[in-house]
Amino acid sequence: MELDRPKRAARRHGAKSDSLDATRAAREALGRDQLAQPRATGPRAALSVRLAARRSAVQAAGDAQRQLHALVIAAPPALRERLRAVGSTRQLVATCARMRVHSGWDIETKSTAATLRTLARRSRELTAEAADHRQAILGLVRAWRPDLLTRTGVGPIVAATVLCAWSHAGRCRSDAAFAMLGGAAPIPASSGQTVRVRLNRSGDRQLNQALDTVALTRLRTDPATRAYATRRRRAQGKTNREIKRCLVRYVARQLYRLLENDPALDPT
Repeated sequence: MELDRPKRAARRHGAKSDSLDATRAAREALGRDQLAQPRATGPRAALSVRLAARRSAVQAAGDAQRQLHALVIAAPPALRERLRAVGSTRQLVATCARMRVHSGWDIETKSTAATLRTLARRSRELTAEAADHRQAILGLVRAWRPDLLTRTGVGPIVAATVLCAWSHAGRCRSDAAFAMLGGAAPIPASSGQTVRVRLNRSGDRQLNQALDTVALTRLRTDPATRAYATRRRRAQGKTNREIKRCLVRYVARQLYRLLENDPALDPT
């Protein structure tokens, strides 16, 4: 069975060993009403490693681009005036990647120019690596569950994230459990005559981000979703934040039912 980390309060005096961890895991399993099934291998595991590699490449590329902007601000005047006129980040990366170090510059300008060129080329390589991972993820999703890609707002990265969390038919017992897994289920926070709910900040945050991406995309591009948002806002006085929370919950229900109702496509 799949278990979470035992509560820290149960670790007396910080003691930790393999035998103690095994005992605590067994006590956790005996004390729970519902036990999660382990995630499947095969296509799900392949998507998981691809997503992890792409995520690290995108993060590292973003770090390199932010370092570029920071160095341009503090660069010597010969470089700063030239680079601050560049518009977008993509143009800045392309300009710095082609930069040449002139022999007539002082040591500070030479070092800054060489560093800018190195960071720009690193960013381009990481961006290309992320694109390769995305193409591989698209091929895996098309081979496993191509029906996900037909839904509005679901691209290869969102589909792969949903599949990695869902894993296989029967792992989540209901669409409510799947929504709770993705942090899309509202948490009751009523008091007295005030009836309200608050956002769920627990669960799989990557799945939550994927569901949120689908909801935002549909709000921008899908006429039916825009009509629903307008109707909810006018009829019930919901705020934009509350409307988006309702949409994220509906997206979780729709995707769960799509995955569960077609078990023939599930490799397990």
